[in-house]
Amino acid sequence: MIMKFVADVGGTNIRIAQVDSNQIGNIKKYLCADFATITDAINTYFAEFPEVTFNAGCLGVACPVTSDRIAMTNSHWDFSIAELKQQLNLDWLGVINDFTAVAHAVPVLNDDQKYQVGLGTIQDNENVAVFGPGTGLGVKHLAPSEDGWLALDGEGGHVDFAAVDELDIAILRFLTKKLGHASAEEVLSGRGLVQIYQALSEYQSTEAELTEAADITEKALNGSCALCTATLNQFCKILGSFAGNLALNMGTRGGVYIGGGIAPRFTKFIQESDFRERFEAKGRFKGYVAGIPTFIITEPDHGLIGAMAYLNQNFKG
Repeated sequence: MIMKFVADVGGTNIRIAQVDSNQIGNIKKYLCADFATITDAINTYFAEFPEVTFNAGCLGVACPVTSDRIAMTNSHWDFSIAELKQQLNLDWLGVINDFTAVAHAVPVLNDDQKYQVGLGTIQDNENVAVFGPGTGLGVKHLAPSEDGWLALDGEGGHVDFAAVDELDIAILRFLTKKLGHASAEEVLSGRGLVQIYQALSEYQSTEAELTEAADITEKALNGSCALCTATLNQFCKILGSFAGNLALNMGTRGGVYIGGGIAPRFTKFIQESDFRERFEAKGRFKGYVAGIPTFIITEPDHGLIGAMAYLNQNFKG
């Protein structure tokens, strides 16, 4: 039996799955630290399915992909794409940035794999924006082309943090004093949530007792800490403003999608927050963005799905 495979390669884990037409299956997770090389890890997966011959694959890797040489940012793995393809005896191998994989997942997600926040309607074959607050802030745009979807590279997570209201200004001042420069990633990430909490604590002249984003989120959601609730509210406002900026950048009538590990944890809170109000608060261009839909990606395997979409688009067999 001949099959294709995909992998989501992070600093701690590698997740590998088989591709059967437009479906992924037989997902296995391994610790990167257990293997000297990525070749060893993938061959271990192959060995679990002796009846299958793998002829093509796509890896989404958590590091820049700018040449044949891949050096994982938070792992000891370092490999050549050409050599890995040869070692695995493949006809085709694609290696893309992990957030490029997230972006390619967007056009193939169904309604059960995403959660719409606010109004707006997807326009077919139009530009798409996707971003993901997590450890950092990944940003991609997708554009339709004659050959399928094209993911546009960039470092959108490191644009300046744009303050909109008085609390934003307080956060901007806090971050500028602390870091010298306030980027979007310094508010829209795990550490960003903590820094919003610290900034609001200073602004309100209260004590900042918590140091972990998960604890702040938990207390905000259960209503046990007013400062935590204010923090999460402000996070959602900033999230909306940033999403609206991405919509304006490229006229993303195909939608703006939020991936990453943070937003799916409190979708209802985001829905009930001022996220969408801030998304549309673009002055004379309020009407321009009002029809653009916003979604939270709730599918946990969206990285693997995106790698599959990229593989199916680029490997013709």
